[in-house]
Amino acid sequence: MSDLLERLRGRGWRMTSQRRVVAEVLDGDHVHLTADEVHARAAERLPEISRATVYNALGELVSLGEVAEVCTDGRAKRYDPNAHHPHQHLVCRRCGLIRDVHPRGDPMAGLPDEERFGFAVSEVEVTYRGLCPTCAD
Repeated sequence: MSDLLERLRGRGWRMTSQRRVVAEVLDGDHVHLTADEVHARAAERLPEISRATVYNALGELVSLGEVAEVCTDGRAKRYDPNAHHPHQHLVCRRCGLIRDVHPRGDPMAGLPDEERFGFAVSEVEVTYRGLCPTCAD
């Protein structure tokens, strides 16, 4: 059972067959699928699942804070099940591949007090960009 499924069970999320297959598709490290990719993979397991059902389930998972929406460079939203594990993203500029990375140090410490302009900063998003090994060849 995935971490995501365990968290959803713990929250009492009603686990229909459609919701279960969406959660199972999102299982794993470095998973950053678009809604269409989630639907395609879910339909392989449960052919009758509709696109609307997938979108609704993804919306609920985001609202619950169990899945994070990742938007990079105007591309389609991607869904990251590692919402409870602090990390940043490494994105290929050419193909859009996204990998989770865990840089050392506190990213909040990188912003001096005089650069906060009175903001009460609560979170930091850092995106590293470059070319993946496939695109760099």
